[in-house]
Amino acid sequence: MIDNRQHIIGKEIPYDFEVITVAATAIGLTATKLKTASPPKKVIITVETAQSRYRIDGTDPTSTIGHLLNVNSSLILSGYAQLNNFKAIKTGVTSAKFVVTYLR
Repeated sequence: MIDNRQHIIGKEIPYDFEVITVAATAIGLTATKLKTASPPKKVIITVETAQSRYRIDGTDPTSTIGHLLNVNSSLILSGYAQLNNFKAIKTGVTSAKFVVTYLR
């Protein structure tokens, strides 16, 4: 049985979860979740509802420029720069829903 005292080097532990609505304005991950005492090392994002675009270079995506994320696709981000620079925006009329799990 594994309990919360065991740490396995190189393995991340899921510790937080949220749902983000991605609309017509570029949005990133929730800042308070990135600035915890023990910050996340990785996130897993699953796209629901609608297609969107994202960038991780510090520039906001637009509805036509950025990496395309389709419904039912997943994205894994790791490291400080990717987590803090991630921004997404919807591509069409319907807002996207991102289901996010935070790991550290």
